[in-house]
Amino acid sequence: MKKPAAACFFVAIRAVHRLPDRVRFRYRANGPIDPVGVVRAVQNLHGVCEARLNPGARSLSIDFEPTETSIEVLGDAVLKLDFVGTGRLQEGIAHHDGLWGVASSGALLVGQQLVPQSLLMPATLAVALPVFAKAIEDLRNEGITSHVLEAMAVAISAARRDFTAANTTSFMLALGGYLEQSIARRSDELLKALLRPDTGWVWVEIDGQEQQLETNAVEVGMTIIVAAGSTVAVDGTVLGGEAILNETAMTGESKPVAKKRGDKVLSGTLVEEGRLRVYAEHVGRNTAAARIADYVEHSLAAKSQVQLGAARLADRLVPAVLGLAGATWLLSGDWQRAAAVLQADYSCALKLATPVAFKAGMHRAGQQGILFKGGDVVERLAKADTFVFDKTGTLTTGQLAVTDAIAFDPHYSPNDIIDLAASVEEHYFHPLALAVVDAARKHHGRHFDHNEVEFIAAHGVASMIDGKRIVVGSRHFVEEDEGVTIGRHRSRLQVLYRQGKTLLYIGFGGKLLGIIALKDQVRTASRDTLHRLRTLGIKRIVMLTGDHRDRAEELARQLGIDEFHAELLPQQKAELVARMRAEGACIAFVGDGINDAPALAGAHVGIAMQKGADIARLTADIALLEDGIERVADAKALAIATMRRIDANFRLTIAANTGILVAAAAGKLSPVASSVAHNGSTIAILLNALRAA
Repeated sequence: MKKPAAACFFVAIRAVHRLPDRVRFRYRANGPIDPVGVVRAVQNLHGVCEARLNPGARSLSIDFEPTETSIEVLGDAVLKLDFVGTGRLQEGIAHHDGLWGVASSGALLVGQQLVPQSLLMPATLAVALPVFAKAIEDLRNEGITSHVLEAMAVAISAARRDFTAANTTSFMLALGGYLEQSIARRSDELLKALLRPDTGWVWVEIDGQEQQLETNAVEVGMTIIVAAGSTVAVDGTVLGGEAILNETAMTGESKPVAKKRGDKVLSGTLVEEGRLRVYAEHVGRNTAAARIADYVEHSLAAKSQVQLGAARLADRLVPAVLGLAGATWLLSGDWQRAAAVLQADYSCALKLATPVAFKAGMHRAGQQGILFKGGDVVERLAKADTFVFDKTGTLTTGQLAVTDAIAFDPHYSPNDIIDLAASVEEHYFHPLALAVVDAARKHHGRHFDHNEVEFIAAHGVASMIDGKRIVVGSRHFVEEDEGVTIGRHRSRLQVLYRQGKTLLYIGFGGKLLGIIALKDQVRTASRDTLHRLRTLGIKRIVMLTGDHRDRAEELARQLGIDEFHAELLPQQKAELVARMRAEGACIAFVGDGINDAPALAGAHVGIAMQKGADIARLTADIALLEDGIERVADAKALAIATMRRIDANFRLTIAANTGILVAAAAGKLSPVASSVAHNGSTIAILLNALRAA
């Protein structure tokens, strides 16, 4: 399919891969393409379920509903999208125009002595045309702005035939505007760098055969093959193989991480050495990488109260500068002084430095494995004085570890009990199974040969070893379903229950052979994290949990927590958060589970752990990209540092521009000097804001 190049950015497309509900087009474009804009436009077409664009391969993949549309109809519709790509294209045009403005005004300034006097006025006005055009646009739509003041300054100098001042002002405005846009664009690019690359194609294992498949065609439950040099395209669990992964892109961790069977892997991470077979658990737009892309896109649009306040103050100060210029002329009768005053204003630095600092701080946070969903979140976290933590999976690892193994048959040792259970549990990824297998590996346990393993959902596993039936699982499964008598061991088991441990029962040959006790482990960094939060100004630390009171009390005492509430339902957590808010506390809530979602939403700032439930991570304002509670304190420290930089830039902006205005009104600065000082200070402040990255 082709159409005239002038009609659209897509000048040709052809279908290179067809399925009943999916098509991949190869395209030619008439200019730069904005992937986000293309995807949004295509997904708005009738019958389209999902779209994905790979600019490097010039590939556009579309999932669609066959009953609603067809490949031919989609091809025609895509060609008629005459607005896609405008984002990047307009950005490129603006960049080009900015450079042209700097070059033309600079050339006239340097070479004005060579221009005939009769042409000097037209040349000056031509170079200043963008300044006047922007001023007219603002005057029509917004009233008197800083751009109107700048145009007045140029006009006054030109009317007085002070072409050096007029052309210098035009050049400084063009240079300053170009650099300001470049710095602002750089801050956006820093954040967008958190977006993960499109992996394009992946290798999958189907019916024992490896074959290549388009990434967006991968489905949950498929087995993905990733080798050295490949980017993981799904979130999943390692089925086999060993490899070294670079997780910097996702977690900020620069140290390579070894992965083996049972380990979790994230999309967007790179295999440096080895080869893995990965069970796909989250694919497409449900992967961590895709969700991060959504978060980043949202964060670019979110504005904080500080940012909005700075913009409002900048707008209010414009009439004050205009009034000062008028008063200066009335008192001195010197148009040059008035023009010098008009060169300086607070608007640019106030409006640009704050968002640049936010974005730079958010980028730095992303590099450390912390994803802020907007500048307003940074501001709220900096103000938080009370931290509320969930217990399981937050202050604790949420991962069970074997603490006890008890054999009730003298012919078997505790290690034998672990090895027997691990032999039949090693085929499954249940947390209990993984913990038992890990315990067996630590003591280099032996493997007991067995028949095919039977998995009974939510109960346990069963198999045959040496002609005897072995069952491993819950008390209900072993005692009631399998008829294994617990009998005289009940009192001993109750002691372990009261210690907050989870029990795994092993029946062998119809008898209770032994039990394995497991317990959630406190994170090694929890205590240090809480201490660091106190040094950062946190006044109160609270723990909320649905766990038993005695376990909660023990942990609170161990970590030095100020206050705890136990045996809570999800809604009760949210009610306690609401009560603390009503008492005047500024709350940051840290959690990971589905039951934490109401509290996360109700706090001033919600922070979700990396291994948290999807609803928790979506509800939260901050998502941790790596499983480390120390990142909570890092996030607080980064938020404080960013707000301090913003406050310093604000004070610097006010001081610098006030000094320039006073000096200009007093006749100490010429229009040229005022323009140089104002634009130079603005650029310096923006660079300081960007330095937060």
